[in-house]
Amino acid sequence: MSVTRETVGDTARVAVDGELTIYTVAELASALLAQLGAVPRLELDLSQVTEMDGAGLQLLAVIERETGLAGMALSLTGKSQTVAQTLELCRSTAL
Repeated sequence: MSVTRETVGDTARVAVDGELTIYTVAELASALLAQLGAVPRLELDLSQVTEMDGAGLQLLAVIERETGLAGMALSLTGKSQTVAQTLELCRSTAL
């Protein structure tokens, strides 16, 4: 998994490429949590996620909660078919 981060204006943009699984969530969590509070908006691009499990879904829920607590707006700029299917399977409409 690779994570690309950039800040454009008032928005932190984070793109994930590869797996979002129990084996990679710790790395992604540190990358995402480091962005909290730095800018008012976080854009998360999941269009290149190739695999996602329950740990990945749990991380997204934590990020959603933590951005809200930090007063940040969270948006997904892309969902791969894998992400969309996982969210649908779990009936998660939050993200």
